[in-house]
Amino acid sequence: MSTTIDTTTLIPSFQIEIPQEQLDDLRRRVTATRWPTKELAPDRSQGVQLATLQELARYWTSEYDWRKCEARLNALPQFTTEIDGVDIHFIHVRSRHENAMPLIMTHGWPGSVVELLDTVGPLTDPTAHGGNEEDAFHLVLPSLPGYGFSGQPTELGWENGRIAQAWAELMNRLGYTRYVAQGGDVGAAVTDAMGRQAPEGLVGIHVNLLATALGIVDLLPKESKEERAAHEALATFTHDGFGYFLEQSTRPQTIGYSLLDSPVGLAAWMLDHDTDSYYKISRAFVDGEPVGNLTRDSIVDNITLYWLTGTGASAARWYWEFGRFLAAAGASGEAPPPVRVPVGFSTFPGEIWAAPRSWAETVYPGLAYFNEVDRGGHFAAWEEPEIFAAEVRAAFRPLR
Repeated sequence: MSTTIDTTTLIPSFQIEIPQEQLDDLRRRVTATRWPTKELAPDRSQGVQLATLQELARYWTSEYDWRKCEARLNALPQFTTEIDGVDIHFIHVRSRHENAMPLIMTHGWPGSVVELLDTVGPLTDPTAHGGNEEDAFHLVLPSLPGYGFSGQPTELGWENGRIAQAWAELMNRLGYTRYVAQGGDVGAAVTDAMGRQAPEGLVGIHVNLLATALGIVDLLPKESKEERAAHEALATFTHDGFGYFLEQSTRPQTIGYSLLDSPVGLAAWMLDHDTDSYYKISRAFVDGEPVGNLTRDSIVDNITLYWLTGTGASAARWYWEFGRFLAAAGASGEAPPPVRVPVGFSTFPGEIWAAPRSWAETVYPGLAYFNEVDRGGHFAAWEEPEIFAAEVRAAFRPLR
């Protein structure tokens, strides 16, 4: 990895240069994996299935080429800048359309900027993707603190609110005085915080996960069929799919030792996120039939990025911060500050809990945009970038 310092802007450009020795070491470690015996259950109920992970490992060592991902990232304008003591890595693609709207978009876990790459074209150059010039965005894609090529925080306190403040500073530093924000997964929590802080210049937000639902389950309506289904999905997740969340929100350092030592262990941990995404990813490897953009290469690109940057533990620590944020909010008994900008929300059918409109309106009174999409899951921007881009355009169109 190398940077070229520009002392006039304090925003040095950034290029990825992974030494070959690191790639050789990765391949050696994957090849030397000690495998468990096959799971006894016929589904994912005991965890990531052996056949899925062994095929991923085979592909990783025999067919996968990290240099293609490295070249793809390096073909985009990348930068770093220090904010609040942490070096923030970000991709910044300005649209060729003069009146484009600035948009900062935040990834989640176990994602990275990799999951957003296929949205760059549709969002910055809509006329080449079935859209109109008026729908163009100048796109800013930061890596969360502790994730990817961003620096790892060396002190506590990097929860949603602090990251939101850093993103506002980033947009200000880039000279954007009027902009919008979007996020899913962790990015949804950060974007929600931006909406509640309402920094000068932010005119609207869009999210595709109702992250705050975890803290207000009892306040969410459950009268209609859709509401009951959402409650059931949320209950299933917190009882049967919550392992990674519980471990990372209570003991991120403990799991971090394994994530930094075994690439296959890291891959298994990252795949074991939610049922819909897991089976789609498994299908890409076992059956060779990717769902949407969840291809073998894009999946292994994302895992490899975590491995090469050594961010398994530091990324997990966000959950520790978020867990304490939820606990403090619950103990206070006080309602969070209201969101003071227009909010757009898109529900994708494969989401962990596909929130109905009534849930979105409970969290965001005065909801400005809502739509239920017919395809896509938790990693919406990654899986269905064109559909996702259309939702972002529609949500922010009234704010232009």
